[in-house]
Amino acid sequence: MSFFKIIAEDLSAALDRDPAARSKLDVALFYSGFHAIFFFRIANIFWNMKLRFIAKFLSFPSKILTAIEIHPGANIGKRFFIDHGLGVVIGETAEIGDDVTIYQGVTLGGTSLEKGKRHPTIGDNVIIGAGAKVLGAITLGDGVRVGSNAVVINDVMPNTTVVGIPAKPTFDKKSSNFTPYGTLEDVDPNLSRILELEKKIEVLSSQIDKIKLN
Repeated sequence: MSFFKIIAEDLSAALDRDPAARSKLDVALFYSGFHAIFFFRIANIFWNMKLRFIAKFLSFPSKILTAIEIHPGANIGKRFFIDHGLGVVIGETAEIGDDVTIYQGVTLGGTSLEKGKRHPTIGDNVIIGAGAKVLGAITLGDGVRVGSNAVVINDVMPNTTVVGIPAKPTFDKKSSNFTPYGTLEDVDPNLSRILELEKKIEVLSSQIDKIKLN
């Protein structure tokens, strides 16, 4: 697929997934997420040609202008959309499938100092909500939804919604519709209560440990 075809599909993805987008021209001129993707696509070509200095040179002004940092060595599929975008970080060995949407403050980060694979692999049709952190060389399967501010440190099975810190599954049925911020309305309320109780138990355990030390 040609470079211009890929860019055209990125523009279309923004129109399809953001009701505030009025036209492709609107997206091209005013969407920082698209600007970051556009510069990445160019820089990635040079990175794959082993012209690493040029790739980084092209990436740097994009980071300054958009406040979005995408390493030129990342592997990003078609129809990628970054909504709002401020504070997004995508690491060097991250792999992202087709039709993926991420929101502001998302980090696809590494947890290792090794030179090899250390960033996440994201499947197709994945949505990662605002502020979520996906860390390490883990895999998110196709159709995964990550709730806002979740911290994902383990593999996630396809068509699963995860929320919380650390992220845990709340919904395992495939969602055929686009769900903004990776949040589904029919998440099991009982599991939500369990997650809340687990957090309270952790706090109480910490307080008990402090009392024992005193």
